[in-house]
Amino acid sequence: MLKLATVAAALLWTMWSPAQAEMNGATRIGVLNDMSSVYSDFQGPGSVVAAQMAAEEFARQSKRKVEILSADHQNKPDIGAEIARRWFDVEGVDMIIDVPNSAVALAVADIARDKNKVFIGSGAGTALLTGAKCSPNTVHWTYDTWAMGHGVARGLLQQGGKTWFFVTADYAFGDDLQKQATEEVLAEGGQVLGSVRHPLGTSDFSSFLLQAQASHAQVIGLANAGGDTVNSIKQAGEFNLGAQQKIVGLIFDLQSVPALGLQTAQGITALNAFYWDLNDQTRAWSKRYQERHPKKDMPNHMQAGVYSAAMDYLRAVDKVGSPSDGRAVVAEMKQSPVDDPLFGHVVIRQDGRAVHSMYLLQVKTPSESKDKWDVFKVTTAIPAEQAFRPLTQGGCPLVPKQ
Repeated sequence: MLKLATVAAALLWTMWSPAQAEMNGATRIGVLNDMSSVYSDFQGPGSVVAAQMAAEEFARQSKRKVEILSADHQNKPDIGAEIARRWFDVEGVDMIIDVPNSAVALAVADIARDKNKVFIGSGAGTALLTGAKCSPNTVHWTYDTWAMGHGVARGLLQQGGKTWFFVTADYAFGDDLQKQATEEVLAEGGQVLGSVRHPLGTSDFSSFLLQAQASHAQVIGLANAGGDTVNSIKQAGEFNLGAQQKIVGLIFDLQSVPALGLQTAQGITALNAFYWDLNDQTRAWSKRYQERHPKKDMPNHMQAGVYSAAMDYLRAVDKVGSPSDGRAVVAEMKQSPVDDPLFGHVVIRQDGRAVHSMYLLQVKTPSESKDKWDVFKVTTAIPAEQAFRPLTQGGCPLVPKQ
């Protein structure tokens, strides 16, 4: 039913030309993500709900009308690029948001730059978006591979995990995530004993996990995400890999815990930018979100990031006066730090990186958990200045050389 509704909405939007959209007086935001595959529970319809909440909240604060579109990029860069071009050229979209799958995100960022529109990555992971591929039209909001790779690896190294083997998703995101974690391992005197790559959305991890087991590495680092992480952890349990080696998901999100079950997931370490149960503000917003989610899920940090980033974008549009000049809108976002109810104090740097606190989390034991979504406890709050790659180290051409 949800797929039919999404298709119907997409057909409706194709009836509008840019001129009609301008006459309609609406700012248009397109939520582009995986609606049907390995990342659909982690972004998917939940990110659309978050964007709709932002549009409605902003409408109560401003006279500006906001319309939300959504589409499924199917984890294919050519399909994602085709949708982005159609949205920008034909359907009057001003900003595209979310875009899990780094290969798709990089393609969309290039198109947004060429057409002077705005791209905001919340589900997107690759740190290239604020590094060599940075753009004056791109903001990277929630997390990136540098923060996750370095942050999680640092925590495991401090616990004595010095030798590593990586099981990596075979595309831009997985490669970048492995690269970032490897940098931290080597910098701290550890060793990488090997790695193996798997196709996105694979169902059988047995051959990859057996190679990891044969390496005798202390840590098996999963450089993947979403359903791939869930399935690889489940199958690692079937091989009893955790008895001798530490299994670590470099990307581990809220929805992974119910998918695994607390009995399997207990004790797993995660690094997230938001958790629904952090404080009164995050709890209140998350309860409203849950009421609207088709599966009654609580939001993860990427879905919360869609809401917060969309709100910041719309505030900037109001200050600039129009969404038509994407570079001007992003420049305004960079000039105006926000105190966000979900992410705290957020500063957007010259490279487009939104800098905020991150949280090291640990999955609760079954006896500690009170309900399905009471799954994490916060072990460490990581200050913004420590959570992300230093501005001068990313190689972004927008940053003056020192």
